[in-house]
Amino acid sequence: MNLIRRPRRNRASAVIRDMVQETRLTPHDFILPIFVMEGQNLRTEVASMPGIYRHSPDLLMDEIAECVDLGIRAFDLFPNLPEAKKDKYATESTNPDGLYLSTIRAIKDRFPEVCIMTDVAMDPYSSDGHDGLVENGQILNDPTLEILAKMAVAQAEAGADILGPSDMMDGRVGYIRSALDAAGYTNVGIMSYAAKYASAFYGPFRDALDSAPKFGDKKTYQMNPANSREALIEAELDVQEGADMLMVKPALAYLDIIKLLRENVNLPITAYNVSGEYAMIKAAARNGWLDGDRAMMETLLSIKRAGADVILTYFAKEAAKQLNSRQ
Repeated sequence: MNLIRRPRRNRASAVIRDMVQETRLTPHDFILPIFVMEGQNLRTEVASMPGIYRHSPDLLMDEIAECVDLGIRAFDLFPNLPEAKKDKYATESTNPDGLYLSTIRAIKDRFPEVCIMTDVAMDPYSSDGHDGLVENGQILNDPTLEILAKMAVAQAEAGADILGPSDMMDGRVGYIRSALDAAGYTNVGIMSYAAKYASAFYGPFRDALDSAPKFGDKKTYQMNPANSREALIEAELDVQEGADMLMVKPALAYLDIIKLLRENVNLPITAYNVSGEYAMIKAAARNGWLDGDRAMMETLLSIKRAGADVILTYFAKEAAKQLNSRQ
């Protein structure tokens, strides 16, 4: 055949394929979510997330050191707290001597160069298991903002670099930004969970933190999975309120939303490759149904290709090892 264009010529060898590759991953693209629990010398695997562990603060330092050696420099910290320390108003979230804030300080003391992202939401500390204040079965928006602002300032004071409001209350980015600035933390960034959907893919994460809602669901504040235009509304509001980065969560089932925000917003776009997405690949790989390493890298590439500048992923360590071995 007389073909002028033969695209296969650019796939003819590994060297050529590498030269023309359009999307690339590096360990610097990743934020690793990490779980901290009370105690000493403790490390327990999350049953629904093979290879992911809750660490006591002392062992968490070893985990971070290993990640830093792999080139991972950013971590998103989540606390696993006993029920006895949870209450209606999430008061433990601002305890300076509590697990979360003391762990932030310890990490920054030992690893001042790493970036610590935090979670700003009530659910890890709430006896109701919701992201907002509950009254008579309703999640109250505006009263929650005051609680979130106090939490945010406490985290900034402990040394957090980036705050992640994951609650999806209306107006929370602007409220938190004002509180941070008033307290003198003008350099602390906000990575807004701009488009956080009411997804079925969060189950393993809630197992990791024992933070499932005690009643109902989160559909009155997290977004409807059927909606995409609404994501632009949420993103625009968060930009106006002072967000520094915008997140889409989950990632894999919402690649179109990542692309939509990338094409319409000039802020950095991040995506959370959530626990259920991780667990699916791990389960299928353990059953021999697919190649887990290839599926992992293909998933992460798809998220980056869709337009994410940064990926929060439980695969960060495994992916960094693969990427480093190719150098």
